[in-house]
Amino acid sequence: MINWDIYNKDCPTRQVLNRIADKWTVLVVGSLSQRTKRFSELKKEISGVSQKMLTQTLRGMERDGLLTRKVYPTVPPKVEYTLTDLGVSLITMLNEIRNWSEGNIEKVLEAQNNYDAIDRSQPV
Repeated sequence: MINWDIYNKDCPTRQVLNRIADKWTVLVVGSLSQRTKRFSELKKEISGVSQKMLTQTLRGMERDGLLTRKVYPTVPPKVEYTLTDLGVSLITMLNEIRNWSEGNIEKVLEAQNNYDAIDRSQPV
């Protein structure tokens, strides 16, 4: 059995960390946790994501086995995205991160304001 080590710069597990720590991946997983969706639904629901970035994120997630893409032979083509079992396994963890973020944003904003108010022009 291989001993994977995410702290080793050459370990492929870092690729997985990059994928699941990406904000667009987190938002796509959250959106698809509800049900299968079309590209346009995802684009509408995930405010601020560009078409290019959403496309790149979906392709990367498909490559990593986190979702499946089904194309229907219609004009124009209908494409749907669904989480795989591997993608579904992320939902609980990512929901906890979302809940932590939403539950602690006031503390983070206060800390940022306090940090920014300190005159840092003087040497320590």
